Amino acid sequence: MNSISEKTLTDLEFFTVLKKVSSYCISELGKEASLQIRPLKSKEILLPELLKVNEYFSSLENDNRIPSHYFDDIQKEIHLLKIENSYLEPASFLKITNNATTVIELLKFFNKFKMIYPALFKFSEEIETQKELVENINTIITPFAEVHENASVLLKQLRGEINSIRSKIGTSFNKALNHCNAAGYLDEIRESVIDNQRVLAVQAMHRKKVKGSLLGTSKTGSIVFIAPEATLQFARELQNLSYDEHQEIVRILKELTNSTREFVPDLIEYQKYLIKLDVIGAKAKYATTINACLPKISSEKKVFLKDAFHPILLLNNKEKGLGTYPQTLELNPHQQIIVISGPNAGGKSITLKTIGLLQVMLQSGLLIPVHFRSETCFFENILTDIGDNQSIENQLSTYSYRLKNMRDFLRKCNDRTLFLIDEFGTGSDPELGGALAEIFLEEFYEKKAFGIITTHYANLKVLASELENVVNANMQFDEKTLLPLFKLFIGQAGSSFTFEVAQKNGIPFSLINKAKKRVKVEKVRLDKTISKLQQERNILQKTSETLEKEKSKAIEQSDNLTEKQQKIQEKLENFQELYDSNQKMLAYGRKINELVNKYFQTNNKKELTTAFNNWLANEKTKFLKKNSIKPVTKKEKIKVEKQQEQEKLKTTEIEVMVEVVKVRETQQKEAIKTAKQKSDYVFKINDKIKITGSNSTGTIEKIEKNNAFINYGFFTTKTTLSKLELVESAKKTKKNK
Repeated sequence: MNSISEKTLTDLEFFTVLKKVSSYCISELGKEASLQIRPLKSKEILLPELLKVNEYFSSLENDNRIPSHYFDDIQKEIHLLKIENSYLEPASFLKITNNATTVIELLKFFNKFKMIYPALFKFSEEIETQKELVENINTIITPFAEVHENASVLLKQLRGEINSIRSKIGTSFNKALNHCNAAGYLDEIRESVIDNQRVLAVQAMHRKKVKGSLLGTSKTGSIVFIAPEATLQFARELQNLSYDEHQEIVRILKELTNSTREFVPDLIEYQKYLIKLDVIGAKAKYATTINACLPKISSEKKVFLKDAFHPILLLNNKEKGLGTYPQTLELNPHQQIIVISGPNAGGKSITLKTIGLLQVMLQSGLLIPVHFRSETCFFENILTDIGDNQSIENQLSTYSYRLKNMRDFLRKCNDRTLFLIDEFGTGSDPELGGALAEIFLEEFYEKKAFGIITTHYANLKVLASELENVVNANMQFDEKTLLPLFKLFIGQAGSSFTFEVAQKNGIPFSLINKAKKRVKVEKVRLDKTISKLQQERNILQKTSETLEKEKSKAIEQSDNLTEKQQKIQEKLENFQELYDSNQKMLAYGRKINELVNKYFQTNNKKELTTAFNNWLANEKTKFLKKNSIKPVTKKEKIKVEKQQEQEKLKTTEIEVMVEVVKVRETQQKEAIKTAKQKSDYVFKINDKIKITGSNSTGTIEKIEKNNAFINYGFFTTKTTLSKLELVESAKKTKKNK
């Protein structure tokens, strides 16, 4: 059972990675879900998850890009559907249809491209499409979040009557307006609107001359606002009809809500599916920023991470315009534990964290920034002891806290464990703490656990060289400048360069000598020996690199010479053929010249013809002996001709089929290109558009996030950008003007 603790995830800064992943989600629900990502419990669950992320990652770079899967949060709607006698508003139904339509489109896409996205297809295959749900809602609710007038006979009748009454109100008001204006009762503004009702702006002195209802006055009291009597009668009628309309709409919405209740399990599944796909997409988008890939998940117990980058450091350095050094590291049964030593600020801790963080990321279904030939296995436990772990809460010292950690390590460690310990053995007396650290290291070794530790303790370096499957390693330093090279070297312990670093930082030489005298002679000799070995190793490494470069140059030159030799050989063979051909032509020429000269001397045509025919027959015999051509009968000739005709027909048929396939591919590419242009189009203000499923054309008045406000002249409505179809872009409109 997988047991990677929250402490381990905190030590490795895993939650910083999750925050970055969440920023690539397209929904708030997706962001919340991405922050809850944790390492998966088994390899069997992990592999399909990694394949889904890898397929989505590849879709970002190929032509068959996964369609937009933006969705609305319908948790409130699902909750209301579970309450008896409740009903949803039209806007809520639009959210449901948006989610259902998005899922249906995604399922169609993955079914069409199941050979390209097999894991995502399998993941989507479990979802059932409910077209009936979408059809039911679309017949009742318009794209403008209103109940369609054809939803019921009564509603259509009521709306017809309402329109008629509104027309009468307008006519009666205009009549009263013209009459009062002609009589001189009105102010200059003539009319106003109070509570969505047109009113006459009557001068206060004439208020008793105008029949109607007084609805208000101006601030100065010089104007009174009166609704004409005739208009009031129609307004009351309109109010009654509006009430009846509202009651009918509520009845229709309740019916639609009741028919939608049976689809609640499907709506829950749609929501879960879209959230999961949003998280998968966010993981893939994050992978592009860190140049990640999916390494091989090995069934053998091994870790080989080539050119591994720390993702957080990589992105931070990118922002600052700095380079990042990759590390290559391998753990296997013959290299079970690596003990990294050397001076501080050389990159020991970051190397340790890189390996741990990448392993945790991979086991959480995230791609990692390594060379594609890297491979690793699945670990049941990943244990960490990194940084200053002093516990103020529990009043524990650093060493007490670390001992508590070691107790947990010893209890949980097994052959499927990866442990990472920074500054192993510190926090106590160097000799006593170092001795205890040796015992811990031997225990981890006996339990076959894989691990990486960093230390300054000489006894741990010695122990690493004594244990068969434990190796020393160090972070390389330039011995002259004492600057870190940020390269891990496996096979040798590193010197701490304690006195050299002190001298470089301006500590007087006399004080350094005093310090050297107080240290045991053996310790100084050991550190000097290690330092000397490192210098020699660096020289050997530079020599090795130079020889490697020279070797590669020599191989390249050898390949070039071989290629040139082949070309020369080909030219010689061509020259030989040309020479033989020329010699043959010369021989023919000499023979013909001899026959012609003899004819000129004798003037005997018969003799010339006989001699020429004899010579020609001899040449033909020689040619037939060389090429051994058999005489061809008439039957064989006919048979050969038939075979040639059949072969020609087959060739023609193949050529025609190839052309047909090319034409089809061209048509498919054009269709995909057109669809992509439509999906990639960024809507702008003043674009002429229409809503999917509608014939009415409107103009984009305003865009906010994923919503657009559409002006139809008489009214303005709001809808999502995903439902818009371009009729004419704003640029074209300007040109036409």
